[in-house]
Amino acid sequence: MYTFSSKLKTFSFILMIVGILGIGYGFLTAPKDIQEVEKILAASEHGGHHAEATEGHEAAPAHHEAEEAHAEAPAHEVPAIADTAKAAVPVNATEKDLDAMHVDTLSVAVAPAAESHEAPAVTHKAHKEEVHDEAAEKREHLEHVLHQLQNKPWAALYVACIFFLLVSMGVLAFYAIQQVAQAGWSPVLFRVMQGITAYLPVGSVIFFVVLILCGLHLNHLFPWLVEGVTDPKSPHYDHLIANKSGYLNFPFWIIRAAIFLIGWNLYRYFSRKNCLAQDEANDDLYYKKNFKMSAAFLVFFIVTESIMSWDWIMSIDPHWFSTLFGWYVFASFFVSGITTICMVTLYLKSKGYLEHVNTSHIHDLAKFMFGISVFWTYLWFSQFMLIWYANIPEEVTYFITRIEHYNLPFFGAVVMNFVFPILILVNTDFKRITWVLVMAGVVILAGHYIDFFNMIMPSSVGTQWFIGIPEIGAVFFFLGLFILVVFTALTKVPLLPKRNPFIEESKHFHY
Repeated sequence: MYTFSSKLKTFSFILMIVGILGIGYGFLTAPKDIQEVEKILAASEHGGHHAEATEGHEAAPAHHEAEEAHAEAPAHEVPAIADTAKAAVPVNATEKDLDAMHVDTLSVAVAPAAESHEAPAVTHKAHKEEVHDEAAEKREHLEHVLHQLQNKPWAALYVACIFFLLVSMGVLAFYAIQQVAQAGWSPVLFRVMQGITAYLPVGSVIFFVVLILCGLHLNHLFPWLVEGVTDPKSPHYDHLIANKSGYLNFPFWIIRAAIFLIGWNLYRYFSRKNCLAQDEANDDLYYKKNFKMSAAFLVFFIVTESIMSWDWIMSIDPHWFSTLFGWYVFASFFVSGITTICMVTLYLKSKGYLEHVNTSHIHDLAKFMFGISVFWTYLWFSQFMLIWYANIPEEVTYFITRIEHYNLPFFGAVVMNFVFPILILVNTDFKRITWVLVMAGVVILAGHYIDFFNMIMPSSVGTQWFIGIPEIGAVFFFLGLFILVVFTALTKVPLLPKRNPFIEESKHFHY
């Protein structure tokens, strides 16, 4: 029986506490209003364009400057004077303020204009509308940036939450494949896989709560959840989203999520129950039940996984779609799950457990890590190449945004998830060396976290991204929770299945 190390347990609690503090810091420091956004933009530009715009919001000094300019300017420069007055309009100006401002500016601008027939006619109504449009446009931009900055801690939480949930889901899919394939090499690793999938119920509850909070409009992660987005009379109306409202609506969306999560967890619960019952059985009845259940689950999984990727990731950018996206997401969390199996196995081996696991088992896991990394790269390139070459505006925008504003994480993920594994794991001998596999595993897991970051962040926070305290805090919290749940589950049952029909073959697996 495995004993949970007190040091590892303490480490998991420290990660969770530090993570909670980091997540809390992200929410506390998120801007609350437009004025805070203006200060943030001004600071980020170091006195550039945004700082100038903010200074221009001090209406009184700017108004006096405009009056001086009007007094000195000749009649034919009236349009320029009007532009100067317009630039001094505050972003949050009310109708009353605008009316007052128009009276002042027009009293200065129209007077000299009346003295010359060369000056253009300036009407109160036209000027008022122009200045109001300028202020409204500026305010709309700042509100958009405000929503992005408020999304930042939510998006950080969401990326880490879905990543660790899908890592356990990838392990569950790999376990089901081993059952259906009747693989002879892997039964000695079944309890490791079952221990990792113990995170699935915990992760599912947390993730489902996050989805409900999105539906309660506590964030703006999903644009199609914005109120009025399907109402033609609303200023938030979007006809493309309205056309998808039969599918993208909160009741149907949350029901689908419940079905997916419940279905996955039911298979996880009953397959583990049958596996444990098989240890005490005198025949292979429970093993056969698991075989049939696993076959049915894989059919359910391949359908729900694709829909899940559309619902939980692709719908964050509802104007974009890709027919390869479901496979692409699957490859990312599937290789992450296999890598996690390898990492946990190596840790347990280093502590003297899993005596029947040898370098051939580790070599097979490393081969899967290598192979699925190549498969992920094939899907990455296929999706990118087809969309980029077709150059259809509503599709290619997805990659333009990531190349222009997420250049480092976008191409860095390719290096971490393809170039590095290829160079390291292509060597047969390296697939049996512990420190090489640990290094490769850490890079692969970090690389696929960045991959999920690239999928989610650009559509939720735009250019306002940065891997800072909220992002690191979210990873720490869910990593600590993952370690605590997984290694606690491993202490519950023996690490070796006793009555699996292929257990003896697995014990003596060598090549």
